[in-house]
Amino acid sequence: MEIFERIRKQRGPLGQYAHLGEGYYMFPELTGEIDSRMMFQGKEVVVWSINNYLGLANHPEVRKTDAEAAKKWGLAYPMGARLMTGETSLHKQLENKLAAHVYKQAAAVVNYGYPGVVSAIDALLSRRDAVVYDAESHGCIIDGTRLHIGERFAYKHNDIESVIHNLERAKKWTDEKGGGILVVTEGVFGMRGDQGILKEIAALKKKYNFRFFVDDAHGFGTLGEGGRGAGVEQGCQDDIDVYFSTFAKSFACTGGFLAGDADIIQYLQYAMRSQIHAKSLPMPIVEGNLKRLELMINHPEYKEKLWDIALKLQKGLQERGFNIGDTNTVVTPVYLNGTPFEATQLVHDMRESHGVFTSMIVYPVIPKGMILLRMIPTASHTDRDVEQTLNAFSAVSEKLKAGAYQDKVLNPMLS
Repeated sequence: MEIFERIRKQRGPLGQYAHLGEGYYMFPELTGEIDSRMMFQGKEVVVWSINNYLGLANHPEVRKTDAEAAKKWGLAYPMGARLMTGETSLHKQLENKLAAHVYKQAAAVVNYGYPGVVSAIDALLSRRDAVVYDAESHGCIIDGTRLHIGERFAYKHNDIESVIHNLERAKKWTDEKGGGILVVTEGVFGMRGDQGILKEIAALKKKYNFRFFVDDAHGFGTLGEGGRGAGVEQGCQDDIDVYFSTFAKSFACTGGFLAGDADIIQYLQYAMRSQIHAKSLPMPIVEGNLKRLELMINHPEYKEKLWDIALKLQKGLQERGFNIGDTNTVVTPVYLNGTPFEATQLVHDMRESHGVFTSMIVYPVIPKGMILLRMIPTASHTDRDVEQTLNAFSAVSEKLKAGAYQDKVLNPMLS
């Protein structure tokens, strides 16, 4: 079948629903200042779907730095890839400060988190190497392993026995090929909210002689002393060979970084295709991230406020009988029983009747018959936001149990 003909007939797992939910469930437009309350289709809503953990998106010092840097540099400078003509002293300053903060020798800034992880995994592995990774890892890890032309072994989520089993398989394969093993997992799993079992995995390094890569996108800024992440939280940061985080979560900005031994980081800077073939991160973003890092280091109260809100939300949900799974981070999932159709009706009711904006996840991301509403608390949220949200969950849950969302179409887009 001709390529475009196939695409027009088979729109993909998400695209097939574009005519039903675009602009509401997919590609929704939130307007106004980035905050705990924004405007959605002309109504104010409490927003639990924006990554702004420390509330820095509209911090006055951040806004001032961003604006002054944009005026000073524009968005073109530096022009070219870092390897060619895009190097600056401020890029190196940001890297040095990040490395020191997460207790590593060196760091390398990347333009975006997703391609940064994909490209780093690709650069670290050869055809003789094996990669062992958590089956529920973020798409950037999954896609990075897909590029690998050696062997791949996925272990059951946070299951140490499955980790050991797959390390045994990987060791047998690499012993025959003369290669090495890379274990990859997340510091915090962004849907479930549970931390990766970093300390348990790190304890196996001596026996299996592997290198350890941790994507800590949701842990950096939210866990560990000084927001240093899940490795510091669990007391195993020294055992993480390549530490990654994005600027898109706690910093509410663009970019990310990798940190580790100086010679390995230098190798990645010369080998990561996502960086050597891409324009350098623009100067206003670099200056803006320097300011964000400074604020995170000097204001531990931002992290404290985040956790205060997150624990109030989680405790309130549990007291009202809601299942929030095994989260041990600020990421707050709520698991309900229902169909995808009921999920769309429930989310519409929550937004329109109760002014609460959450993101929904249904099958095939989670098992059939389940609905997951994932919430991202921030330091900008208030007790009022939490109370309104808890009341909304109680109301829609009662309707869901009563079958009110089974047949009645609340959202005219679905009629």
